[in-house]
Amino acid sequence: MTEQTKKYKVVFMPDGIETIVAEGTNLLDAAIAAEVHINAGCGGTGACGTCSVLIKTGLVDSPKTTSISNSDYQNGLRQACKSRVMSDVVVEIPASSRLETAVLKKEIQNSHNDDLLCSGWHFSPPIEKRLLEISPPSLQDNTNDMARLLRHMDDSQTHPEIKADLHFAKKLAATARHDNWRVTATLLKFDEHTRIINIESGDMRTTNYALVFDIGTTAVRGQLLDLSQGQAIAQATEYNKQISFGADVIARITQCGRPGGLEKLQKAVVDTLNTLIEQMLASSKVARSGINHIVVTANTVMVHLLLALDPQFLRTSPYVPTLSSTPLVKAYTLGIEVEEHVRLYCVPSVASYIGGDIVSGIVGSGIHQRQPLTLYIDIGTNGEIVFGNSEWLMTAAASAGPTFEGGGIQCGMLATNGAIEDIHLENDKTEPVLKVIGGDPPLGICGSGIINLAASLLKHGLITQAGRFNMENGHHRLRIGENGAEYVLAFDAQSGNGKDIVFSEIDMLNLIRSKAALYAGYHTLVSSVDKKMTDIEQVVISGTFGNHLNIENAIAIGLLPDLPRHKFSFIGNGALLGARLIAFSNDVRNQSSIVASMMTSLELSENADFMSSYTAAMFLPHTEAALFPSVKIGNLP
Repeated sequence: MTEQTKKYKVVFMPDGIETIVAEGTNLLDAAIAAEVHINAGCGGTGACGTCSVLIKTGLVDSPKTTSISNSDYQNGLRQACKSRVMSDVVVEIPASSRLETAVLKKEIQNSHNDDLLCSGWHFSPPIEKRLLEISPPSLQDNTNDMARLLRHMDDSQTHPEIKADLHFAKKLAATARHDNWRVTATLLKFDEHTRIINIESGDMRTTNYALVFDIGTTAVRGQLLDLSQGQAIAQATEYNKQISFGADVIARITQCGRPGGLEKLQKAVVDTLNTLIEQMLASSKVARSGINHIVVTANTVMVHLLLALDPQFLRTSPYVPTLSSTPLVKAYTLGIEVEEHVRLYCVPSVASYIGGDIVSGIVGSGIHQRQPLTLYIDIGTNGEIVFGNSEWLMTAAASAGPTFEGGGIQCGMLATNGAIEDIHLENDKTEPVLKVIGGDPPLGICGSGIINLAASLLKHGLITQAGRFNMENGHHRLRIGENGAEYVLAFDAQSGNGKDIVFSEIDMLNLIRSKAALYAGYHTLVSSVDKKMTDIEQVVISGTFGNHLNIENAIAIGLLPDLPRHKFSFIGNGALLGARLIAFSNDVRNQSSIVASMMTSLELSENADFMSSYTAAMFLPHTEAALFPSVKIGNLP
């Protein structure tokens, strides 16, 4: 008879969430099971070091890793993914390892340039509510309830073309008689077909709502739309709960290969959607029963995970998705907390790493309707790029990695409270002026801060064009740390966590790799159609990260092409803009299918030109100075 496995209590602070686990349980797994988020960019492989936690009391079996300094290890800091629970423990999750949503909730998700919008569409949502006043049955007219209802449909949509759900039929008899045969029928018009999906007693035409979601790898953004008024009435944003399983899509695909992994990831994103729905309904005071339709835009991996489709073959040659155009799905079958009649529509994708988010971004921006040659960039982990106009569209995904979201950076963090988002140096001898999100002492540095820091260091000669620190400068913030040469952004007394916040040469190399992947992607895509960078007539930058991007600094380090500044435009969240228009108009939904079919995807990982362009871009700003004529090292704008 084997000894019963010991059980221990784990308390996660600062929220005080408790869970009971078996002896030897991995601490990161315990947190995930308790629905406590700990940043784990690499998905728990131990490579990134972002899952640092402080063991307040109790015992964990955890080796010293290179991601934790000797002093921090002695003070109780451990990597959660490398720790096993050996007693009752109290775990403090530092702010740098937590997700704070306050900053996300301040995003202006509707920001856009009115000259960059889809045109020529009219308001024709896929959901229509129609009031019917039906003559009640009698001995002289005992036609069945369904035929009686169809007979009172008062337009050219004759009975044979209209179908009805069984869910609708189950409600028909009682609902029709509740208000003396005065009912509101909800119609779904999709691909030339009309289906009755719901029936309510009385006049309910003004309670007609839709949900739209942009499911990003890092965050999920949603809006509640009033289809009777044609406007957004609520919005909400949350971090994608899948982050606990890894910061990028590759880490999450890997997780799906583990027992129960796909089910856990699907539940995580659905839980995120349900949280957003609850928030938007509460703020708008709309009843859940008023929701009649959902539109989702997302990259191809996120769509597969939402629908619980195995994503394993997306990451291996020839990089084939299970499907690109998904059928309408009853949302409640996925676990989404809406009524049974609500259908979910996913914007069609193009390829394994070119998803519906890019398609809806192109649709929303109207690039497919105009002649100017346009470069559309969504800067993120995948770095999706589109080049073209109304005649043709080329697209590719450059794997930039999580650098622009603080991943792979020693003191990197998401753009939340405590993150350094900007830095200013008057000259190479002055102290840095830091701009910190939330105004509190800094805890780390986020993507926009990383770009601005690199440009400032380059401008003042504190780093070379190869990304090496100029230790001969003698600046007191340049030093040799545990991970080599580094620049101190904030000393321990200035920081919010009592530790030095630094940016190392290793961090700089990670940034150079990320920006090189994106620039090489632009260059390869443009040259694939025999064009030059100077032929680009307009650059449209999409994504919430773009709202905080300093164009001059991004060009200075070679992240963006050196073009006249008037050619650059920001569209805000283009994916959510496109999804909103799709929910408002079947015309725009049809355009999304056309745009997806117009796009020719270029697989950069198999492209020799991309690799040579990538190597050439591994320099600040680039090995070919002629490509960046406005950038003068030591005298940047």
